[in-house]
Amino acid sequence: MSDISLPRRLSSIVALVAMAVVQGGCGEDQPNRAARDQPPQVGYAAPAGTPAFAAGELSAQAKRAAPAAGVNVPRDGYAGMMGGMGGAHEAKKAGLSASLWSRELPLKQKSEVPTTAEKAPQAETETYAAIAENAFHQATAEPLSTFSIDVDTASYANVRRYLAQNMLPPRDAVRIEELLNYFPYDDAPPDSSSKDPFAVHVEVAGCPWNAAHRLARVGIAARPIDQSRRPASNLVFLIDVSGSMQTPNKLPLVQWGLQRLVEQLGENDQVALVVYAGASGLVLPSTSCLDRTRILDAIEQLRAGGSTNGGAGIQLAYDVAVKNFLKGGTNRVILATDGDFNVGTTSLDQLTKLIEAKAKSGVFLSVLGFGMGNIKDATLERVADKGNGHYAYIDTPREAYKVLVEEMGSTLVTVAKDVKIQVEFNPAKVGAYRLIGYENRILAHQDFNDDTKDAGEVGAGHHVTALYELVPPDGANRIDPLKYTKAAASGNASDESFTVKLRYKPPADDTSRLMEIGVTDPGRTFADASADLKFAAAVAGFGMLLRDSANKGTLTYAGVLEIAGPAAARDPGGYRREFLAGVQRARGLAGR
Repeated sequence: MSDISLPRRLSSIVALVAMAVVQGGCGEDQPNRAARDQPPQVGYAAPAGTPAFAAGELSAQAKRAAPAAGVNVPRDGYAGMMGGMGGAHEAKKAGLSASLWSRELPLKQKSEVPTTAEKAPQAETETYAAIAENAFHQATAEPLSTFSIDVDTASYANVRRYLAQNMLPPRDAVRIEELLNYFPYDDAPPDSSSKDPFAVHVEVAGCPWNAAHRLARVGIAARPIDQSRRPASNLVFLIDVSGSMQTPNKLPLVQWGLQRLVEQLGENDQVALVVYAGASGLVLPSTSCLDRTRILDAIEQLRAGGSTNGGAGIQLAYDVAVKNFLKGGTNRVILATDGDFNVGTTSLDQLTKLIEAKAKSGVFLSVLGFGMGNIKDATLERVADKGNGHYAYIDTPREAYKVLVEEMGSTLVTVAKDVKIQVEFNPAKVGAYRLIGYENRILAHQDFNDDTKDAGEVGAGHHVTALYELVPPDGANRIDPLKYTKAAASGNASDESFTVKLRYKPPADDTSRLMEIGVTDPGRTFADASADLKFAAAVAGFGMLLRDSANKGTLTYAGVLEIAGPAAARDPGGYRREFLAGVQRARGLAGR
């Protein structure tokens, strides 16, 4: 055998593997458009008589939802998602239930036991990184708080999935920052004259779970992007087709969601399709969206089976993305998996090193988690973090539509990378402080000015929220007064309670830019706070209750509902009302 023929034979083998995966259903006729567009039926089992999360109300709300800039949001439930099938009449002919538009899939009413295909999650097979809750820090001893932003939303959707199955989530499945950042807020983006890609808003008011404390909300609103102005996209769909992806809430839901995304792409966009199981293969080379049908059909024909060599798939997907790199465009790998990597590169450290190396290519990463029972949440969160990307968990067709269509701009288009926040507290005004959430995003203070240190990315239109619980100087006597800082503190004549500094890099730059805003506490009561601060407080409080936080103070589920109810009055997408239903469900499960 010659030296040249061996690589050719290896290439042929890889091609055959890819073809085998694609043609796993050989002998079957290609599904027609109606079958392809129909969302998979992947409901959750629950006791008889248990209502879905406000399914009927949310269905109506979704129809009235205001469209995101440049994106056509359906006005008629899933009928509007049916592409060429048209409106409600065609959807009815396709047998789609109106209740499928709800955030939650409809719950089964006939049995209290999950079906074989829809088993309840097993704690021993789902993995979550341990979270040690942030403690209070004395402002005199440690006036700086530094962390990376986080736009992941996976934890909220995962918590919702547990509650829909009448189960309280594991404590470490609850990441409060991801609950907060799941929701849109009314923070205004920067005006057109601003050189910065986002605006920073800060509000301080009373703390609802401790009357002696204050609550500060830092809100970041990124400038949205209109679909017509979105840069050309070079996308590589990296899809796990291993045996663990066979159930309806995994590969079928992946296919349906990615097809809806493809339908939104334009003539300047291109898509490649890489799959991995025991081996990896290029199913579809980078293809212009002018040939949309070819892309949709390639996705439709995928079948699941085999073990999971995620490392090989990641390597190939990045190679394809780099080969077709669009300078000045969006270059992104979208990974869809349950995270159960069990052959090849299986070590989390090895996977993250691989991702870190590939991230230097300028290709960003989106991680979409699917399934229940064996979701490897810790792996997926870490991979997304190291790949200059974000992590979303998709439990329903509605969530797939939210992430891939409604939020397409923020999912695909990065407006700033390595975004860090540093807050400096004035000991004369703040005795102690605690950052609520972001435990796995804490940075060393010196890392704030170090442009070689990695941090989170922000997409177009993203909203980021962080909450601090503040203790007045006279209420923070947990340590003896410090001899040398006391004089400095007493000599500080500033009325500001703290200063928020933010560093970010434009997506194509390696030098950071600084934003800074001083904040004075006006003494506002919680009753006079904005609806956004009230709702964020309710969401954080819900997370603290689910985690049984030592800092939950006087919080109860009833109290969370009392806070969140009025703040949900303006809720065009129905997300806040869904939250209220989830709190009610948790209250019943907790027996409180």
